[in-house]
Amino acid sequence: MTDLSRRALVAGLALSPVLATILRPLPASAAPGAGPAACALTPGIAEDGSYTDVRLVREDITEGRAGLPLTLLLRLVTPQCLPVSGARVDVWHCDATGAYSGPPAPGGTAGAPTTFLRGTGFTDAQGGVRFRTIYPGWVRGRTPHVHYKVFLGGQPALTSQIFFPDAVNEAVFAGQQPYASRAGTRDTFNTDDRVLARLDTGAMAELEHGAGGITAWLQVGLDAPAAAGPLPSPPPPGRRG
Repeated sequence: MTDLSRRALVAGLALSPVLATILRPLPASAAPGAGPAACALTPGIAEDGSYTDVRLVREDITEGRAGLPLTLLLRLVTPQCLPVSGARVDVWHCDATGAYSGPPAPGGTAGAPTTFLRGTGFTDAQGGVRFRTIYPGWVRGRTPHVHYKVFLGGQPALTSQIFFPDAVNEAVFAGQQPYASRAGTRDTFNTDDRVLARLDTGAMAELEHGAGGITAWLQVGLDAPAAAGPLPSPPPPGRRG
């Protein structure tokens, strides 16, 4: 990705009336990460066991999973607001039903590992990386979120999560398929999610109408040089580490 312009990615979409009202397009002047704390360091958290290093370098991570299209845009910057280029970024999250991909569960039916809604990208000269996915569902004990992990020079530098306003979560789950047909009741919201409480507002994505769905923006502050080193040659698609 070479252009993080909001206007270049905005397009019409068919949303529920409630969701379309909540997600009015933001003014062109409302750049993501604006404000005095725009380049503050992003807090990290421990991995929770859902991470799998699949090393699939790809922008589209959906693998045919049904759900509301979500374009996820991350921009990595230093505390001095300089872009961090050449960084590896892994993302992963659950599908609309709350299921994660990965190795078969211990004691479960044998089968090959799955890789849906997981992928790797590298930041460009502006520190940006983009993924095309679907809006995450919910799992018991957690509010909807997307995981990400940053590597600098091949070494882990940050593990954290991305969250969404609860008004949007509720509108998606009530008015969009396949979320609205899911059995069960969501039990955790932004106000009582234990991880969001630690990460605070810096983990909350900015949302707007996006390319065929929702576009989510998040600026990530790293204690890193402005350039993470030469862009490494990515492994062939589908290669596992």
